[in-house]
Parts: sequence; C-alpha cells; structure tokens
Amino acid sequence: MAVFTKLSKEDIENLISDYTIGNLDNFEEIVDGIENSNFKIFCNNQPYILTIFEKRVIEEELPFFINLKNFLNKKNFKCPKAIPDKNGKILKTIKNKTAVIISFLEGKSIEKPNLAMCKEVGKMIANLHNLTLNFDEKRPNSLDLKDWKNIYKKCVNNKSKEFNETMYLLKNEIDYLENYWPTNIPCGVIHADLFRDNIFFKNEKISGVIDFYFSCYYFYMYDIAIVINDWCFSENGKKFNKQNYLTILEEYQKLRKLSDLEKVSLNILLRAAAVRILCTRVHDYIFHPSNAVVVKKDPFEYINILKWHQQNKILVE
Repeated sequence: MAVFTKLSKEDIENLISDYTIGNLDNFEEIVDGIENSNFKIFCNNQPYILTIFEKRVIEEELPFFINLKNFLNKKNFKCPKAIPDKNGKILKTIKNKTAVIISFLEGKSIEKPNLAMCKEVGKMIANLHNLTLNFDEKRPNSLDLKDWKNIYKKCVNNKSKEFNETMYLLKNEIDYLENYWPTNIPCGVIHADLFRDNIFFKNEKISGVIDFYFSCYYFYMYDIAIVINDWCFSENGKKFNKQNYLTILEEYQKLRKLSDLEKVSLNILLRAAAVRILCTRVHDYIFHPSNAVVVKKDPFEYINILKWHQQNKILVE
C-alpha cells in the first residue's frame, strides 16, 4: 500500500455518494507498500479500504482480481471482498484513475513471526492453492523472467552508480535462471505476493490476506518461495531461520503434498523470487515519484537473500 494520488475529503465524498455505505466520517492515507494508492475510509463508523490502481496493474486484468477475491471470500477464505455501488458496479473512476472500495479486515501485520504464525501461514497457502483449483479464470504472471529482464535493462540504462554492483549481480543471475528455468512443475492460481505486510494476524491467528494484485496462474512453488524469502530471513536478509522454514513447509504439506519436481525446483525458484523483488525494488528506488507518499523498500536486503541461496541449497522433506 502507498499513496501516489492525493485525495481531498470532497473527492471521497463524491465517490461514495454512489454507494449505500453511508456518509464519510473521516479518512487516512496508508503509506505502507509500494504499488497502489490506498486510503482507510470511515463511513457511518464502519471502516473500508479505498484503492486507486497505479503503476503495474493493467486495468483489463482488474476483473480477475476482483472475481478471485470474491470467489475465495465465498469459500470462507479470509480476504477482502469488493463493495458494489448502488448499480452493482465495482470498478469506479476517481482522479481519472480506476478505483475500488473493499471491505476492511481486522488485525495487523507482524514484523517478527513466531512458529505459531508460521504454522498458520503454511496452512493458509495450501488452503489457498487447494481452493483455487476450482477457480475457472486464469491470468499469466505479469512479473515473469522476461519482465525482470526488461526492468533490469531499464535500470541499467539509467546508469545509477549506486547500483553498479547490483546490476552486475542481476545480469549474471538472470542468465543463470534462463539456463536452469524449471518446466513441467504443478501450476495453479497463486497469490504471488504473500509478504508479511499482506497477512494480518489477530491473537496469532490469520485474520485476513490482502493485496491480490499480483495473483496469477503460475508455479505453486513460486508462491512458497516468496514466503520463505520474506518469512524465514532476518538481519536484513543475512540470517536464515531454518525452523520457520521447516514449520511452513510441514504445515503446507499436511494439506497439499509437494511433488518431487517441485522439491527439486525450490532453490531455483527461491533465487527467482529474490530476483523479482530485487529488480522491482531497485526500479522503484531509482524511479521513485518525488510527490509520492510511500515507504521505499531496501533493495540490499534481497541482495543478501539472493547471495544466501546462491551459496546454500535447502532441502524439502
């Protein structure tokens, strides 16, 4: 979450006049995250989230994300649901950009996960993967290997000296990934962005999962790799927490067994997941809009994570 588009109280009041959610009490900007503009709005003492789509989200793909969340919501998966206006319309326009109002989830994200939380996460990912088997829509991954290459080239052409060493590392790693890219491993609709700030907890239980705007039809193991990189490393990506890793995979496999091909592909997809975040963080650091209210993420954390995976191969039991 972040704020790239500024809104006034009048802007929001004009928008919600199309809804039956009541009058605007107040609102606040949400600055965590890096992708879209987000506001917490209160209408008749009830909280909602207003999201304005920016940057990497393609407007034609928005119905996929909305339909996926509503599908999961009906299956009792804890995620937001889109709020329709008086005419049943979900996607709206504000400041010439597409926007949506979604339900608010209680709970908060956590900085340092314990084993109980890791158990919850492992079960949640497997449950998500099992549920989406029955979701009949597909969307390709918009941040695949070819897209990382394009982001890398854009950053290299910018000639930012601050990231010279990073660019060299990325070029060699992208070449490696191209040569060893896995094929024929199980795919399905995944979240593809299950970072700590996208999973809310209440009393050590998951109270909700948010930010489905990278969801796509892709390797299940890639979803798991993203989680391992974020949930199992500390000290700016330098220290690997093996117990968190084992706990997540053990709980996952209680609900969905990993195939031998998936297990063999783990290291390459851990490295791939690190490259994806490294590429996008470097890009967002270099091309950061001067007027955006956003917390910039540290690219160097994922340099450390990538180097760790280059030197270590963790096993899947």
